[in-house]
Amino acid sequence: MFIVTSAVVLLAFLVVMAAEGVFFERFYRGTKISRLAGSMESFAALYRKHPDDEQQVSRLLGEFMNRHDASIAILNREFTQLHYEPYYIDLRTSDGKTVKVVIPTEGTTSEAIPQVAIGDQLTVDGMFMDQLDTIMNPVNIRLSVEATEEPDIGLVRAEGEVADLLLPELNSRSYNPFYQDTLIDDALQTWRAQTNDVSSSESRLKGGEPVRFEWRDTWSGVEYVVLLQPLANEGQTVPRYMVALSSLQPVGEAVEILQRYVIVLAPLIIVLVVLLSLIFSRIVSRPLLALNRTAARLAELDFSAVPEARTKDEFGELSRHLARLSRNLDQALKELTRANHQLQLDVEEKRIAEELRKELVANISHELKTPLGIVKGFAEGLQDGVADDKKERYLALIVSETDRMNALIMDMLELSKFEVKKVQLHPRSFSLTSLIQRMAGSFDQQLEAKGLRIELNRGQEEDGQTTEWHEVTVWADPKRIEQVILNLLSNAVRHAREESTIHIALHRDVDGKTTTTIENAGPSIAEADLARIWDHFYRAERSRDRKTGGTGLGLAIVKHILELHGSEYGARNTERGVAFYFTLLDKETQNGGETHDET
Repeated sequence: MFIVTSAVVLLAFLVVMAAEGVFFERFYRGTKISRLAGSMESFAALYRKHPDDEQQVSRLLGEFMNRHDASIAILNREFTQLHYEPYYIDLRTSDGKTVKVVIPTEGTTSEAIPQVAIGDQLTVDGMFMDQLDTIMNPVNIRLSVEATEEPDIGLVRAEGEVADLLLPELNSRSYNPFYQDTLIDDALQTWRAQTNDVSSSESRLKGGEPVRFEWRDTWSGVEYVVLLQPLANEGQTVPRYMVALSSLQPVGEAVEILQRYVIVLAPLIIVLVVLLSLIFSRIVSRPLLALNRTAARLAELDFSAVPEARTKDEFGELSRHLARLSRNLDQALKELTRANHQLQLDVEEKRIAEELRKELVANISHELKTPLGIVKGFAEGLQDGVADDKKERYLALIVSETDRMNALIMDMLELSKFEVKKVQLHPRSFSLTSLIQRMAGSFDQQLEAKGLRIELNRGQEEDGQTTEWHEVTVWADPKRIEQVILNLLSNAVRHAREESTIHIALHRDVDGKTTTTIENAGPSIAEADLARIWDHFYRAERSRDRKTGGTGLGLAIVKHILELHGSEYGARNTERGVAFYFTLLDKETQNGGETHDET
């Protein structure tokens, strides 16, 4: 970028230099002549409005010469100059009269032109004053504070404030009347001497068209442009012409000086071009390089630490867009990662669910196949006419197996309701102590058969002290909690060793949470199986026969009931055997959080 910028700027500089050498002089000359011609047309338009007002014409001539630094003159039909005095000073005297002081073009040098402004107090001594209060030949013009002596004999004096003035510009080429008038006459003579062109030029002037030609002064060698503009007015019988003489020497001088200036300045320009190109290229390339690095990081999926340009130009806007793109992509990638992780979890969950479904089908098939086979065998024995003493036994076994299958089916229906979230809780406040005592009494026959006993332990506080068994009230659905206690007690009785004790303990925390623990003495559960015992049809003891085993769905139903209550639950191995526990809250604690009566 630095090389290209430097080359382009230097090429532009060389083109400008070449164009300046070839076209500048022509352009400068044409512009100056066109401007002068346009002003002459404007002068002609103003002249036609007041062709006979000598003062107005004189003022127009003075303003034109000051504006264009050119010598002009009004010509008659023979192309002879008419005399006008364009420069003057108007004094307003103390008695309210206006005295015009004419600055004559003949005999007045540049040094004699007074340097005054409107509002100054002047004293003018002149040769005479005409009937129009005009001093035609001022001899002495000075500020009033400087006029102390009386005027010389034969001179008149006028004092007053400068009300208006028109004076020639200092160092003006146009203010050298004698020399300039001579140049105009010489130029016109040379033009008229060219008989081939003068006739056509005069006919053009008479037709109202301007004439333009260039003339070189043989004495000084200076080249001039001469413009002739007709001033004829409708109804005016005497034609008038305007001639303007402007030196073209400043054009050549300006071009020559400019060429030398450019040559002298060229090394500095080249150095500046190189430095500015270097600075410009760095200014432009720095944000581009930063954006390139940012884009490279984005391509590598690195959306961190994206710099934003602080400028308000296109680079800053592009940087802000890239930064916003980076943040959006980062957020989208994180969301996609989370969605992918969730999808993996869902896939894994579906895989596990599919395995559980297959296991469920296999377990159901196994659980139903055996009792159906037993029922079929006993039924076939009855068809074959078994002995009368075995008939009642066969029928009792058929009823027992039918009850077992009915219990399995009912548990499966109950579990399916929990899994599809179709169970509605009806919580209320009730005595958990009374419920446990009532459920424990329903196991008297099973306890007596295995020589077991149930011990309701006293509650234990956090300081290690014990208290007597007391009523504990909780907020829950009593019907569902009855299912939980029934399943856990049934599980404890089924796995307890004969002649052992089942311990049931209640512990109330200071925050209103009651923990119920049911512990049986017996074989422990492998650590790998502690988390899976809550799955349906999962048995830690695979070799357990059907007489000591349940349906395999009790703990799965317990899990769903406790989760609906928001309880904490689990199982752990103890020194004596295995303990199952769950928690419930009282009414005050439950109402302090989020409660749902329906799930």
